[in-house]
Amino acid sequence: MSAAGVPPPEGVPPSTFAVSPSTFAQVLADNLGHADSGFTFVQEDGREHFVSWAELSREALRRGRRLLRSGLRRGERIALIVPEQREFVLSFLGAVSVGVVPVPMYPPMSLGRLDAYREDAAGILRAAGARALLVSRSLADLLAVEGLRVVVPEEFFAEPLVGSAPGAEAILPEDVMFLQFTSGSTAAPKGVRVTHANVLANCSAIISALRLERGRDRGVSWLPMYHDMGLVGFVLAPLVARCPVTFLPTLRFALSPGLWLETVSRHRASVTFAPNFGLALALKHTSAQEVERLDLSCLRVVGCGAEPNHPETLRTFAAHFAAAGLRPGTVVPCYGMAEATLAISFGEIGVPLAPDVIQKEPYHASGLARPAAAEVPGPRVAFVPCGRPIAGHRILIVDDAGNVLPERHIGEVVLQGPSVAAGYHGDAEATRRSFTAGGLRTGDCGYLAEGVLHVTSRKKDLLIINGRNHDPQTVEWAAAEVPGLREGNAVAFTRQGRATEEVVIVAELRGGDAATVARQVRGHIQARLSLPVADVLLLAPGELPKTSSGKVRRSRTRQRYLEGTLPQPSPRTLTEERP
Repeated sequence: MSAAGVPPPEGVPPSTFAVSPSTFAQVLADNLGHADSGFTFVQEDGREHFVSWAELSREALRRGRRLLRSGLRRGERIALIVPEQREFVLSFLGAVSVGVVPVPMYPPMSLGRLDAYREDAAGILRAAGARALLVSRSLADLLAVEGLRVVVPEEFFAEPLVGSAPGAEAILPEDVMFLQFTSGSTAAPKGVRVTHANVLANCSAIISALRLERGRDRGVSWLPMYHDMGLVGFVLAPLVARCPVTFLPTLRFALSPGLWLETVSRHRASVTFAPNFGLALALKHTSAQEVERLDLSCLRVVGCGAEPNHPETLRTFAAHFAAAGLRPGTVVPCYGMAEATLAISFGEIGVPLAPDVIQKEPYHASGLARPAAAEVPGPRVAFVPCGRPIAGHRILIVDDAGNVLPERHIGEVVLQGPSVAAGYHGDAEATRRSFTAGGLRTGDCGYLAEGVLHVTSRKKDLLIINGRNHDPQTVEWAAAEVPGLREGNAVAFTRQGRATEEVVIVAELRGGDAATVARQVRGHIQARLSLPVADVLLLAPGELPKTSSGKVRRSRTRQRYLEGTLPQPSPRTLTEERP
């Protein structure tokens, strides 16, 4: 049995699951005796720095003592804004090793919006109740906050330990291991209290779902470590499994998306993950000639999660990279969220993607996911299967009153199991609403079909027009098919009209005449979805509100639209006047 009491799947060597620690500090202690493999950090200049499991643990334990020496104690929070991956991992693990609670935070995305970034960062620091902030030298002056100790990790941890540090207090499984702030795509970011027991349960389930084997599997990741998929999926779970990982800097991927799969090919990785937009970027920036130079036959899993999965993106990605040896069934959709530590469900490895095609009318009118027979004409909708719940967990679909719904009825997704976090830090009311006796109310809508989860939308984001439900991402994906819009940079929401709610689209203009593009968007959505669009507002690239992980912020965009505080379009980007 694993640390979380989850049995290994049939056919997976028991040695892969020889996990007995009850806290992550014990994982670090256990890894002190293993120098055979570890993490490889690719630097910004392309050089690679290897750190073994033993070295990671030794340095983490040293940094933990340094934190105690500075006056921090078990349970107190220390925020991390550290873009350099090796420094982040060592500092994060150093805090964890002595019970200090790290709070990963995102660095500024650009130099153009520093005032807004400072305001957001100050809000998270206040909400977390952080006593100290570890921050890179380039950001130290920018983020000086009154009453908060700001330290640069390269300088702070370079100081020798003089004298003895206070002894670390005992760490318990139910202690908070770190605070993971939500992305803020539907509301203000909230700090999720993730315990040691949560992390070990989720890591064990991830290892099981991915069938990770020591000596066989290797990961590659460009995912930001302040995000739960990058942190839990590619730092913490591999540390438990002792599965080596090569980390490509997130910024290098953003500037040159082709580096991701080049790194996979060169390091012979078997597991890698990306959100839907990451697959789309790799598709866009890897030509047929470049694909021929790759060898992706090493890959067992290309996981896709963290945002709604577009069936066409996944299908096209698999087809495009098949010429590089990517096997059918390698692209594996998954679903998760910070409130569940990370993973909730995984698709089946080795099974080619088959979207669930359902009848459009009963779906929109009655919330029923009736299969659409190929021989029967009529409008239909397709959803990507997100797989079955991770081992030791259960997924329910419930109505607004919490009653469990039958299969193929759309309702709210609820998760039960040991990965469900301990609530939100300092927010008892939000904790009460989401962390219920019946399980975690995810805020996502979906349905089960033969036990497989299909996520349809965020509950708060549903577009309700004339009593019929429409998913915002379906409208956004349709809008992105119009030339002139930036793919993945559109938001659909509603405003109050004269008789009913009306659809509004705010998107970033890639090129062309804005008025013409706006008319094309209206016409395309009307023809494609039979949905009238009341207004199309086109913004300059980079102006659409987004989360730290690159997801569009629908609620924030809607709020700013209604307030009239979105960037005013130039004459080239004017649409018809709003009523």
